[in-house]
Amino acid sequence: MASEYSDIKFEIQGKIGIIKFNRPNALNSFGGNIIPDTIAAFRVLNDHPDTVFTVLTGEGRFFSAGADVKATAEANQKPVTYKNAAEKKLAFLQKFAYATELLRSMIDHKKVFVLGLNGPAVGGGACWFPGIADIILASNTAWLQCPFSALGLVPENGSAISFAQQIGIHRTNDFLMFGRKLSAQECEDWGLYNRVFQSAGDEFQKEVMRFLEGQLDVNDGKSMIEMKRLQNAPIRDARLVAVVNAVDALAERFVEDAPTKRFAEKREELEGKRKGKISKI
Repeated sequence: MASEYSDIKFEIQGKIGIIKFNRPNALNSFGGNIIPDTIAAFRVLNDHPDTVFTVLTGEGRFFSAGADVKATAEANQKPVTYKNAAEKKLAFLQKFAYATELLRSMIDHKKVFVLGLNGPAVGGGACWFPGIADIILASNTAWLQCPFSALGLVPENGSAISFAQQIGIHRTNDFLMFGRKLSAQECEDWGLYNRVFQSAGDEFQKEVMRFLEGQLDVNDGKSMIEMKRLQNAPIRDARLVAVVNAVDALAERFVEDAPTKRFAEKREELEGKRKGKISKI
């Protein structure tokens, strides 16, 4: 029987549900069905009678490179004409609806949400998940970077708030405004990562499972789930409002064509460098 998931791997091992991004050749970027598949798996685990931990991780060397640049470029080859700015904004709000539902699924998830950062995360891969996860276990290869400002975008899906809650406002501004690349060591030192393992690939995945199974050996699952509920209840609505505000701001940037202009400038800059190298040969 074929799996109902095409772009994730999904399994349950005892009291641990595992969702694994599975587009390694595309660095687990958000193309194909990766987001719908992930939302579906979160729904299954949310209502599962036995699981305590929900682990989100990735196959291959990257956790996620964020937006699928290739798919976006192909879509932009077919320009769309809008009657006015309102119609244009509504079109982009519809495009971003999948991301809103993904964030809501994670914010409202009943089980202990563990982010297993198996490798680097960029853009949406870096900003959508760490601020929402309850526990972050990371490989020492798992650096983060969000180059939103360089591309005329904004911090996506409430990340401006969720990161500020985790690492403070000034560090968040440095990370999101300036597109600073954070090493795994910095993330651990700042309290964003709970633990950093000196491993990658299959060995990292095994370490994550051993750690969580060890916690289940000594801690009551229902108590851990209740801890999560009590902690998150007062901030749940604020997190969702932050997501809505971020989606609105992102749509406005696209109405202004800011990302399109920035991408065009970047392409011209890269093309100029490429021609300069050729002329010196």
